[in-house]
Amino acid sequence: MNPRNEKPVILIVEDEAKMRRLLELQLGEEGFAVHSAADAETGLQLLARETPNLVVTDLRLPGMSGLEFLQAVKRANAALPVVVMTAYGTVESAVEAMKVGASNYVTKPFSFDQLVLVIRKELDSHRLREENRTLREALGRRYAYNNIVAQSDRMQAVLAMVERVAPTNSTVLLGGESGVGKDLIARAIHEHSQRASGPFIKINSTAIPENLLESELFGYEKGAFSGATGTKPGKFELADKGTMFLDEIGDVPGAIQVKLLRVLQDREFERLGGTKTHKVDVRLVAATNRDLRAALEEGTFREDLYYRLNVVAIDIPPLRDHKEDIPALANFFLERYARESAKPVTSITPEAMKKLMNYHWPGNVRELQNIIERGVTLSFAPSSETAQGTMLDAADIYLDDPSARPSAGTPHVLPPGMTLEQWEDETIREALRRANGNKSQAARALGLSRNALRYRLSKLGVPDPPDKESSD
Repeated sequence: MNPRNEKPVILIVEDEAKMRRLLELQLGEEGFAVHSAADAETGLQLLARETPNLVVTDLRLPGMSGLEFLQAVKRANAALPVVVMTAYGTVESAVEAMKVGASNYVTKPFSFDQLVLVIRKELDSHRLREENRTLREALGRRYAYNNIVAQSDRMQAVLAMVERVAPTNSTVLLGGESGVGKDLIARAIHEHSQRASGPFIKINSTAIPENLLESELFGYEKGAFSGATGTKPGKFELADKGTMFLDEIGDVPGAIQVKLLRVLQDREFERLGGTKTHKVDVRLVAATNRDLRAALEEGTFREDLYYRLNVVAIDIPPLRDHKEDIPALANFFLERYARESAKPVTSITPEAMKKLMNYHWPGNVRELQNIIERGVTLSFAPSSETAQGTMLDAADIYLDDPSARPSAGTPHVLPPGMTLEQWEDETIREALRRANGNKSQAARALGLSRNALRYRLSKLGVPDPPDKESSD
């Protein structure tokens, strides 16, 4: 690796002489030191003599293919970032390359500015990873962010990732159950990035009807649809020079996934009903409580979009896996809601805290927040007053009745005479009946995405009725 005050070294492997020469000249003008090779074998010889900061390679090469070359590079230096070039219409080859270690890809024909942007982003991410490799293990290092309580090792690891990724422009995919605080982590990434002075735009794909989501994200032109009496910019335009937080990315319909892929790859899009191409500079932080790999297998999520999103993945653990944070979280919420409600509640009794610690927290931090807010609101029992104020007691903590749930040692029993498949079939039918045929409402009731419900309807042979208008 070259010292940081020297020019970054780029190795180009491209068999077309004119393209190779053009890239040499233009990247040289951008301040890079450039080496080049006309085939993979020559590229490997150059790598044996000097380690560049980044490799740019075509996937279609004479002799050893670009994919084989990539695999050889990764065997020699797994950390070396590699950007692959592929012809338009063969994006699946680029996706295959990313599976075996490519950092990013561009499709031909591409603009030179686009390639430079990708190269600089990958160099920036790689430099940050290398720097933090020596820093992250520093003993006693603790991370602290506003409005985030994280004293446990599990949550400190999450904040350490935030610390590393925030200064870059890399796309981030946040995973974790509902209620773990993905929105707070997304905001922390934004506020500690170079885009902190820009907008932070949040959108939840499940909170917007499917037929309105595209116009909400990308905007629309006058006359694009009935009722479009004027022009409206979308969330991506509003987030220009800032950060877009797209929650529940796994529920985005397939047609919109295509447009998202284009924004991530080319940073451009057209408004609904428009022909003008809009350019934006937006960093995307996406979040999901679903297993996107399972969605890939179901065919409800695009593979190429998944690999574009999954540049840096941060998994946020459920509260039951870092219960040591519960006391600090409970007191944090207690102070907030006591102040907001002007209640003289200053602490939590040991019995109340024990009750909180023994609970299984299916709703995670959001559920804890709601329970403390409710406890403060309904508290002020004279019997629990102390000289310091009122304490929140065990009686003020209203938790879900654990007796209503099956115990860990009790097997789940199906209704008599019914198979698992029949039970699932009937559950889906019942959810659709209760939702009056509205698939979005039925999916929410079942804890599924709209696309996952459609997949199960098809798999089980249940008719997929057209959506009825929601009365919500």
